[in-house]
Order: sequence, then C-alpha cells, then structure tokens
Amino acid sequence: MDNIRIISEENEKKILSPRATLSCNTRGRSVPEEECSIRTCFQRDRDRIIHSQSFRRLKHKTQVFLAPSGDHYRTRLTHTLEVSQIARTISRALRLNEDLTEAIALGHDLGHTPFGHAGERALNELSPFGFKHYEQSVRVAELIEKDGKGLNLTDEVKNGILCHTKGEDAYTLEGQVIRLADRIAYINHDIDDAIRAGVMNEEDIPLDLRMKLGMSKGERIDSMVRNVIENSLEGEKIRMSDDYFQYFNELHEFMFTAVYRNPVCKSEEVKAIAMIEKLYDYYTKNTDKLPADYRIIAERDGNERAVCDYIAGMSDNYSVKVFNQLFVPKFWLE
Repeated sequence: MDNIRIISEENEKKILSPRATLSCNTRGRSVPEEECSIRTCFQRDRDRIIHSQSFRRLKHKTQVFLAPSGDHYRTRLTHTLEVSQIARTISRALRLNEDLTEAIALGHDLGHTPFGHAGERALNELSPFGFKHYEQSVRVAELIEKDGKGLNLTDEVKNGILCHTKGEDAYTLEGQVIRLADRIAYINHDIDDAIRAGVMNEEDIPLDLRMKLGMSKGERIDSMVRNVIENSLEGEKIRMSDDYFQYFNELHEFMFTAVYRNPVCKSEEVKAIAMIEKLYDYYTKNTDKLPADYRIIAERDGNERAVCDYIAGMSDNYSVKVFNQLFVPKFWLE
C-alpha cells in the first residue's frame, strides 16, 4: 500500500509529456502535510473539492437561466462537469497531467455567486474591495471551507483556479487548458439551453459561423477541442488558432445580443440583484445575525468581507429562503 502513490508518480514520468506538471514536482501546500500513501497530491485535491460543501451547492446556482423548472437546464454544477470533461480530453491528448487538470476544473467556480453573473456584478458594486468569482473561488478553498480551515490545496490548483477567466495565464499548461475548456463549454451549452428555452434557434446563429465551427453543439465542441489540441502540441502555451479564436469571439458577440442581454432571459435579474442588495445591507448592519463561521471572518477581515463571503456562498434557493425570512411577512396561524 505504501508504494501505490510512488508507482503513480513514476508512471507520470514515463507517460506524460515533458511539458506536463508532475505530481512529485508540486510547489506544495500552504500548510505542509504528510503525503497520502495511495493518491498523488493532485488526486487528493480533486477529492477534497468534490467532497466540499461549496462544490455541492453548485447544483443550485444559476448558470444562465435563473432557477429553471426544467430538469435539463445547466446549473453551475453541470457546467463544471462539462468543463472537466472537455479539459480532460484536451489534457489527455496533449499528455498533460489529467489529475491536475480535473482538480482545477472542478474547483474553478467554487466561489461563484447565486444568480450567475448578475449576482457577481451586484457584489462587485456593493463590496468596497470588489468581487471576482475566480478570486472568491480561491478564497473559499483557502479560508472558508471546512469551518475556516480551508482545503489546503496545492499551489498549482489554486493558480489554475485564479487564472481561469482573466488576467495572466496560469503557470501550468493544465491551468491554461481550463481557461479554454471553460469558454468552449459555456458558449455551447448556453446555446443549447437558449434553444431549449425557446429564446433562439440553431438557425439563428450566423450561417458563416456555423459552417466554420460546426452545424450543431456536438460539432462545434469537437472542432474547437481539435483546434486547441492541434495548436498546442508544442510550446508553452495552450491556444486556439487565430482564426478560430476570432470565430469564437464572433459567436460570443452573437450570444450577448441573442441571449446574455436578451430581456426575455434577463427579466428576473433585476429582482435578483435587488434581493442581494437588500441582504447585503441587512447583514452589514446586523453582523450578529451571521452564522458563527462568518462572524469569525467579520472579526478577522471586517464586516463587508464576511457578508460578501456569506452571500456569495448562498445557493439561489437558500438566498430566496433567507430573503423571505427577513423581509416577507408571515401569515398569522391560529
């Protein structure tokens, strides 16, 4: 049993590309730990994320459509799983470290707010220090999970999570894979959900883009993944070709008009934002009403930081429940 992890680490040296991040070469954890006899460090990180409370709450957090009643619309959790699948396919083809890739993918949205990017924008405007979900995801993993002890993830996983959306690239190729896998996943499943909702049809996508990228969701994902692999076989950068990256941006612009800013899709966002504003105002004035873990954060990092952490961690359902408890009158029961 004591040799299983060592064998896995030796196999990585034999199988993975020289560009891959080896488990045995990790930069380590903020708090040093004794190594597991069975799992590599990145396998442990993946397992810690899957078993975390913040990961489970993703099943009730909005992706694009707020609290959809249908069973087949994406949530943050299903989005996360689709990102993981796409990222693992790319990493496997490039002989990168699939365990590291999967851990980053599963943790990349741990800090996302209720009500999707509407919630993120609301907290960003309310909080004096701003709010970015990728920074919050690292904060959740480091300081909030496990009653404030954190998950103590490796530096490679935290860096990949932090760099998955904007700013500088992750310093590992596995982290760079997540940035593109995230984009490939959301643009295509958002189209799928919008079609299901009757907001648009497949044929509404400009024909030239469909001919270049694919005539269906499956074809587009396949062509984008293949393009990333073909253009990342060498060098220290995971990338799409310049023409494909332009096609993606054009498709993204189309989706902003057709879906992301569509009043039919976003009609309820005003209410969600108003609700978050009300909750934020209430708890910053009544920090004694916060759960015990967040009162500790308030003492350490300030009231605004604790309230932001608390609201960001809420699921859509729970935030509505708390709002109703605080602000909606209850009928008298005889």
